Amino acid sequence: MIRLSPLTIKQWRRFRSIKRGYWSAIGLVVLVGLSLVAEAFVNSRALVVYYEGEVHFPTYSDFIPGKTFGLDYEYETNYRELADRFEADADSGNWILMPLVPYNALENDLSDEVGARPYTPPSVATEHYLGTDTTGRDVLARLVYGFRLAMGFALLLLVSNYVIGVAVGCAMGFWGGAFDLIFQRIIEIWNNVPFIYVIMIVASIVVPSFWTLMGVMVLFGWTGMTWYMRTSTYKEKAREYVSAARALGASNSRIIFGHILPNTISVIVTFVPFSVAGGITALTALDYLGFGLPPPTPSWGELLAQGTSHVHEAPWIVASVVSAMVLVLLMVTYVGEAIREAFDPKQFSYYE
Repeated sequence: MIRLSPLTIKQWRRFRSIKRGYWSAIGLVVLVGLSLVAEAFVNSRALVVYYEGEVHFPTYSDFIPGKTFGLDYEYETNYRELADRFEADADSGNWILMPLVPYNALENDLSDEVGARPYTPPSVATEHYLGTDTTGRDVLARLVYGFRLAMGFALLLLVSNYVIGVAVGCAMGFWGGAFDLIFQRIIEIWNNVPFIYVIMIVASIVVPSFWTLMGVMVLFGWTGMTWYMRTSTYKEKAREYVSAARALGASNSRIIFGHILPNTISVIVTFVPFSVAGGITALTALDYLGFGLPPPTPSWGELLAQGTSHVHEAPWIVASVVSAMVLVLLMVTYVGEAIREAFDPKQFSYYE
């Protein structure tokens, strides 16, 4: 059984007492959890199809041709068309359960009207609850899958930057001397390399992928945490408990992992929400500028670029993506403020 220290319990209580941060954290966890199973809510494939005594689960199955359900084609079933057929023939006993949003993020739902615009405004009748973009793709579907992509990118970027930054910063602060000076000069030189130019060069050579962007951003993003960890390690290394550990014969690795890192955890945790927000905005900005993920990848930045280009003809596009970004970033900021308050040592520097 894990036993929490009295300080950790106080920090948790302090975090819960900051209501907007606490409820924002719960909201973010719920949103991330729902995005992981987004196919159950936003998908052009049916969840369940009951046809002539057999039950099918298309969402979690491979390709199912239309002839399986009595349609006259061999390509994948159009489940919205199948739902209309089942509804028209209610006496057959066949039924279908569709997701809440029966469109995927890559599907073009264009109007059959001659000369009709490819984008349509929000409508409950068409089940495009936030309308479609300039190529007829459902905006809500692209927002949901874009959120999953952006959050996954931000979290992976966070872990990668923190692993490198914490390791290098802790080593600089612990060993100091020539090792510290050399890495200081390396980081200073590295920080002077213009990041956006590197992205532009990479995008001109290869089509950027998720992992290409991740690699480039990790290459330039680890230095931020390094300075904080270097300062914190210098401070902790000079404390009496480290001297006592050395006197008792503790090895360097035991001192670092058993004493210094646990006492610098507040620095690491405090910056986590703001690093997540930075990762989301960085990917969105790159996609908006055209140096990010290639189309038709669902992306908030690509949606934002569409919306700003057609703000008069299709204002719902920019309104939807801006609202989603403001909501998510506001929640992340509130969580960051609550964590910073909870881990503030001044809150627990007196006896109660």
